[in-house]
Amino acid sequence: MEKHYNFSELEKKAQKFWEEKQTYKQDLKEPIYSIDTPPPTVSGSLHIGHIFSYTQADIIARYKRMSGFNVLYPMGFDDNGLATERYVEKKLGIQSQSLSREEFIVTCLNEIKPAEEDFEKLFKNIGLSIDWTKKYSTINQDTRRISQLSFIELFKKDLAYRKAEPAIYCTMCKTTISQADLEDAEKKSCFNDILFEVPSKNKTITISTTRPELLASVVAILYHPNDVRYKDLKDIKAIVPIYGQEVPLLADEDVDPEKGTGLVMVSTFGDKQDIIWAKKYNFEYKQAIGRDGLFTELAGPLKGLYANDARKKIIALLQEQNLLTCQKDTQHNVNVHERCKRDVEYLVFPQWFLKILPNKDKFLRMADEINWHPQFMKSRYVNWVENLTWDWCLSRQRFYGIPFPVWYCEDCNEILLADIKDLPVDPQAQRYIKPCTKCGSTKTRPETDVMDTWNTSSLTPYICSELVKKNTPDQIFEANNLIPMSMRPQAHDIIRTWAFYTMVKSYYHSGKIPWKNIVISGHVLSTEKEKISKSKGNNPLEPKNLLEKHPADAIRYWTATGTLGYDTAFSEAQISIGNRLLTKLWNAFKFAKEYLDNYKETHIPEIKSMTNRWILVSLKQQFEDYKKAFDNYEFGHALDKIDRFFWHNYCDNYLELIKNQLFNQSNYTEEEVYETLWTLKHVGLSILQMYAPFLPHMTEVLYQIIYSSVDKQFNRSIHLTQLNSITQNIESEAYKPDAEMMNKILEIISTIRKFKSESKLSLKTDIELLNISTNDIELEKALKAELDLLKGISRAKDIHFTQLSESKIYQTEDQRWFIDLVVSQ
Repeated sequence: MEKHYNFSELEKKAQKFWEEKQTYKQDLKEPIYSIDTPPPTVSGSLHIGHIFSYTQADIIARYKRMSGFNVLYPMGFDDNGLATERYVEKKLGIQSQSLSREEFIVTCLNEIKPAEEDFEKLFKNIGLSIDWTKKYSTINQDTRRISQLSFIELFKKDLAYRKAEPAIYCTMCKTTISQADLEDAEKKSCFNDILFEVPSKNKTITISTTRPELLASVVAILYHPNDVRYKDLKDIKAIVPIYGQEVPLLADEDVDPEKGTGLVMVSTFGDKQDIIWAKKYNFEYKQAIGRDGLFTELAGPLKGLYANDARKKIIALLQEQNLLTCQKDTQHNVNVHERCKRDVEYLVFPQWFLKILPNKDKFLRMADEINWHPQFMKSRYVNWVENLTWDWCLSRQRFYGIPFPVWYCEDCNEILLADIKDLPVDPQAQRYIKPCTKCGSTKTRPETDVMDTWNTSSLTPYICSELVKKNTPDQIFEANNLIPMSMRPQAHDIIRTWAFYTMVKSYYHSGKIPWKNIVISGHVLSTEKEKISKSKGNNPLEPKNLLEKHPADAIRYWTATGTLGYDTAFSEAQISIGNRLLTKLWNAFKFAKEYLDNYKETHIPEIKSMTNRWILVSLKQQFEDYKKAFDNYEFGHALDKIDRFFWHNYCDNYLELIKNQLFNQSNYTEEEVYETLWTLKHVGLSILQMYAPFLPHMTEVLYQIIYSSVDKQFNRSIHLTQLNSITQNIESEAYKPDAEMMNKILEIISTIRKFKSESKLSLKTDIELLNISTNDIELEKALKAELDLLKGISRAKDIHFTQLSESKIYQTEDQRWFIDLVVSQ
């Protein structure tokens, strides 16, 4: 072994070993542990937040593999979306619609291939134990087939439907979006007090609104039935200023009498509440804003303007006619599109929807069947489902994406579905040639919308299962034995999208939960306490640069100290602690290797030494605690358990206790030395195994250097060994008395170390004479039995034992014994 751990060289050596040996490619026999890995978006670069969350999932995957599971650990790349479309258009200087959809999809897949290769290389460098033979794309042919098959199945089950309904629409991205794509944004606005004429009462009324530009689409005015100010207005008409249409005044309990003037103008549509009222009273739909974001002919003088300009113009017109009596600045929450941050509108046109609202209770019950890690994240899901007010809008008015496999009969408008055997299809490129099932006509028009990308991402459990075995269409959803998968790792901000939609699809297709466990990671925060992401531009911590500066295992050590569900600030300090651990491991095993090189294991010894019994009992207890923490997905606690054992029990005490025996083997019997070397070897192996999920490179390198050279059974990766080691064979009860006695001895050793430290002496300072006074006969007997070890670790040249008396120089708190010592000058 080299003096120092050369991470840049040895990490590459470990990675090459895994690749050549195909370490992570396993036959999927029972028991299977399957992971629904998040597919990263490939239209940019990975940041430290990706390294953080993907490494946490990998730690669990490695633990499960070493616990006897055959791990299905695939990787997908999310290349189906607006981000990829824009990325390729910008890169090639083309417009997506200048090609056919199939040609553009192929172009995108070709252009993002280098990005996928970069992602794969980075994930390999950080040590992810992914089976790279099992990869998928969210828009390749197989995925499109599954996505379109899902739609057809749900349509046949009367769960997918098409209807001209109000939909959330982004005028910037020019597409409908779902409720999950919305964000709340606090924005400055203005309450405008506008006069409406009430001819029958020969009076005017004042309405406060933040959206005066929607006057053309006003269809009613509402007030609360208990508002005495407006009881005389019931069932009469008012005149909308500028536009002159008559609208009814109605009493409705949903009106807040404390807001504004207590009167609300209902337009089609200013917000979700307008939609609720429009449906309740069957109001006429008046479209003032077009799908291009420009005001329509209905808006008269505002025609051709965008919302902000239209607002300025209508205010000017109201002021000219003395119809604007007051303006008050305000701050309020508005819905914006999560991607572009533009205010959304609510427009009506035919859309495809998936039924959600009738089955909200079932989706809530599903949450109870899944283990949430951490548990409190379940409440985010529950709150989201309870507050859903829309069915899932599947339609997107985009070109790049997976098209609906649908045509419409031009004579009777019957919906015609593609044959399953023909999937995937692009209706705009393939004419439907079969006669209409309703009227027999062969005149058809294709559906031009594509599906919401979440409609595909929600199928990842089924996509993953297809990587293992190609199923017939009827088997993909109905007879899939990989559903539920074992684990879904994901971030907390997509619980309402990826987690929820996957649960919806799994319930509708299989009647099952999609996974048994969902593991929710937090985000990595910058020094400004903001989420690090590609879009924010606040990421100086490029993973590539970090991996050149620090060992991958040190970075992984930092990720393991993060707590599931909580955001974590990037920490150079934690990486430094990881670096110190790697150095300590290297030195400890370098020391052990010197003695294990000539050790030949011939039999399992009878453990007689108090020191060896103590370390084995300590190992068993820590191993049990380690497994308990890991089985609860508390990998940070598991790391803490092995850290404490390695630093304190193994390095500080055990290695020091056995040095005398290793250095002076002629003073001991051959069997005594053999017993210690056997214990040193197997305890060391257990330490490497327990660290392996966290520090895969270091543990592999040490395993290959030490264990493959001393025993032929160790001729494969440490990551394919089983996490049981010698702990199952440790006779805890038989060893326990000796282990407890050794803990007392270690208290004495700790006291000596404390004395030296407080006296500002090196721990290597010799002690001329150590007096130990005790009335504990068993303790004295044990101390005498381990005298050579005690001398070695305390650096005492001579040790005397006396009866306990009141005179003392240094004492422990429990006063079971006292020591006094003379230090060499």
